Amino acid sequence: MWIYEKVLEFPVTLHKKDLRMAKLIMTQLGGPNGELAAALRYLQQRYTMPTGKTKGLLTDIGTEELAHVEIIASMIYQLTENATPEEMKACGLGPNYAQFGHGIQPSDANGVPFTSAYINVFGDSVTNLHEDMAAEQKALATYYQLINLTDDVDIKNVLRFLGEREIVHYQRFGEALMDVYEYTDCQKLF
Repeated sequence: MWIYEKVLEFPVTLHKKDLRMAKLIMTQLGGPNGELAAALRYLQQRYTMPTGKTKGLLTDIGTEELAHVEIIASMIYQLTENATPEEMKACGLGPNYAQFGHGIQPSDANGVPFTSAYINVFGDSVTNLHEDMAAEQKALATYYQLINLTDDVDIKNVLRFLGEREIVHYQRFGEALMDVYEYTDCQKLF
């Protein structure tokens, strides 16, 4: 179904270790407003969409969100590369290290593990699209907040790119909502 291109959607080349920032960025990996939750939400919600256009849109955006998971994970791994157990402990990643070593588990910045409870899939396409628009706005706000927490230009550039994509997704979901309303109005005529 998908073709995987073995290159990141946006290059991640971070030049220095920053475990504090890695821990904060983790929220976009496995937090409630993060990329993994968005990808799974959209790929499940596509089945509730009444038109091929809206199903295709949720498939496209859900797939792109998986690419964002890859970007976020790349950032975290680069920011934690060669970290000692003592460094991991000092920045609050000690519990992750104790359980998984240098493997990064999807969680939020507080270490709360990812849960499928973050994924909202209703049987109503209008409700789902409103949820999706809100999710994109929450993710955008989180990217802005993360940008405010670092002075590293390389980190900021990646976060800005991801934030820009959230804006595009919000707009596309708005278009999908109009498509669903139009479809629903046409159905009422018959």
